[in-house]
Amino acid sequence: MQNQDQEYLLNIVNPILEQLALYLVKEKPDNVTQASIEWLSVTGAQIENGLHHNQNLHNETVESSDDTESDEDDYELYANNPIRPDRASVSAEVYGIYNKKTNFKPKIVAKSHLQIQKIKEKLAQSFMFSELDEHDLRIVINAMEVIQCMKGDVVIKQGDDGDNLYIVDEGTLDCSRSKAGQDSVHLKTYKPGESFGELALLYNSPRAATIVAEENCVLFSLDRGTFNHIVKDAAIRKRERYEYFLAHVELLQELDPYSRSQIADALKSKNFNIGDYIVKEGDEGDIFYFLEKGEAVATKVLNQSQPAQVVYFYKEGDYFGEIALLRQAPRAASVIAETPCTVVYLDRETFKRLLGPLEDILTRNFKKYEKYMN
Repeated sequence: MQNQDQEYLLNIVNPILEQLALYLVKEKPDNVTQASIEWLSVTGAQIENGLHHNQNLHNETVESSDDTESDEDDYELYANNPIRPDRASVSAEVYGIYNKKTNFKPKIVAKSHLQIQKIKEKLAQSFMFSELDEHDLRIVINAMEVIQCMKGDVVIKQGDDGDNLYIVDEGTLDCSRSKAGQDSVHLKTYKPGESFGELALLYNSPRAATIVAEENCVLFSLDRGTFNHIVKDAAIRKRERYEYFLAHVELLQELDPYSRSQIADALKSKNFNIGDYIVKEGDEGDIFYFLEKGEAVATKVLNQSQPAQVVYFYKEGDYFGEIALLRQAPRAASVIAETPCTVVYLDRETFKRLLGPLEDILTRNFKKYEKYMN
């Protein structure tokens, strides 16, 4: 095997396959081939982008150096540009040398009590920070900086390197992405409580989109070092778990992997015991649910003189709660856990924003409830 082939296997193929193998061992999917394809199309592609990006940077650095430089000069070159993926395996951080964990000293950025409280509130709304314990959460809050943006400011630019993620405190920002030879396409509008910029940190890849302030904004910024040591591992596990689950939800089959990843980022999770009411008939409905684990039944009062009757059975991958959201009406039925259940859910605003394109499908699917609606 030629040296070029060995380097390709070592620096590009092996890191992706090693992470795929770890993912399959952890999840143990029934359909290994399909699960592998879905993982490679999203997470694998992001890892590959980061590896190619690092390799390109390394090649540019090597080509610009003089072959007659001393070993000491070479050491200084790589010390100042720590980007060479010599052995990009699991132990050496498959996501790139930028993400390699080194000795970590938590940073503390001075902030007012009010700013700290606002950061806490915003972190509670972000999927990436929801599983941190109090100690780690305190480190993240201390490290965050308050960023003031003026209308028109470019916060991140597609293709650039990224060293920070951001959480929106005040204002709105436009997110767009462009392809070669085409105009940029609007992807979404970021609002208070939402975060962006994490992809470049998770996968050491260039910025995937451009984000511009639509008005004067206040952002909270977290640096790569703190993210790597405190947030990254939990965020990757959670994202992969939800992406795998959503890829098997029939409703979402028409969405591309990027759109499903946006839903994965917005999901929150809750557990229920046998007999618990997940939703109650007649209550106000402002949450849309996917059943991630377990089984549940829908019950409805069909005759006021009789107990509620079972009208529908839910299995893993099914969804419910859409009628109340789309019709802005009270819950049409109760949903009760038949076994220990885990649900993931979206609030009304996120449901409209992320699942808006599927509203026609959701409305058509009302027919499965029609005989119980009257």
